[in-house]
Amino acid sequence: MNDLDLEKLRVPLEMPPHPEGFRSGFACFVGRPNVGKSTLMNALVGQKVAITSNRPQTTRRTVRGIVHRPDAQLIIVDTPGLHKPRTLLGERLDSLVRSTLVEVDVIVFCVPADQSIGRGDTYIAQELAAQTDTPVVAVVTKTDLVGQDAVGAQLMAVDTLGDWSDIVPVSAQGSFQLDRLTDVLCSHLPEGPPLYPEGDLTDEPEEMLVAELVREAALEGVREELPHSIAVVVDEMGGRQSGDKELIDIYVSLYVERSSQKAIVIGTKGTRLREVGSRARGQIEGLLGRRVFLDIRVRVAKDWQRDPKLLRKLGFDKQS
Repeated sequence: MNDLDLEKLRVPLEMPPHPEGFRSGFACFVGRPNVGKSTLMNALVGQKVAITSNRPQTTRRTVRGIVHRPDAQLIIVDTPGLHKPRTLLGERLDSLVRSTLVEVDVIVFCVPADQSIGRGDTYIAQELAAQTDTPVVAVVTKTDLVGQDAVGAQLMAVDTLGDWSDIVPVSAQGSFQLDRLTDVLCSHLPEGPPLYPEGDLTDEPEEMLVAELVREAALEGVREELPHSIAVVVDEMGGRQSGDKELIDIYVSLYVERSSQKAIVIGTKGTRLREVGSRARGQIEGLLGRRVFLDIRVRVAKDWQRDPKLLRKLGFDKQS
């Protein structure tokens, strides 16, 4: 699956006339892992379109969320966190981020307010300095976690990292300056018609959203090393009648790399897996608007993060 064909999406849709001066285009969120990129995108879109977790490297694909305004349509591309790869999967995720950077209209460099500038931030800032043809907006995230003085200090620190088009402090949790950030990003978009119909909030297939919600539920409460070893694939998904209501049957495979990890996910007498299923089912029913029967099977795919064949099987080919 190719997540990078943004140019193909720029073909105007047959829609009602848009106002003169209407803008549309793509903004890419980039930053090191766990700086709040997905949470910020969800807040701007107004609905959950990307999973979130306090675990680094939660995002593994480019996920697009769509912001509709009377004067613009902003498509946000959330990317995996840039980091020093330690596996073949990590190498492909970093390659995915760099490929996305050259295809968008504006880049958003996210730095959290509650953490000191580190080597990862400096490394990304140096990478972004090479993107001379694309404006870069620096965003200080998670401002609700610190005081005003700390926010001010972080803004000055971020300013020294590069020559940014704008610097905006925000809080996704507190809805602080979200409209301001949207204004800034839309100002960098080219004039053009909408690229998606009104009401669309993402172009992610339902199966992909379902798989991600199951993975998000599985990430809750696991050990530090386990999150990177979890992958989820929807094997089958279809509707059927149950009395006078429609029920959706969803069969999911949750992959880990070792048998010991399988035991962790399942838990004593299956208690943890039932908790994962219950948590995921509620999220999926909210997404699909219908009752769901969810069957999760935990399987072992040994060292899948380093195996090219298994990466392809799990949807992480070179372009995904």
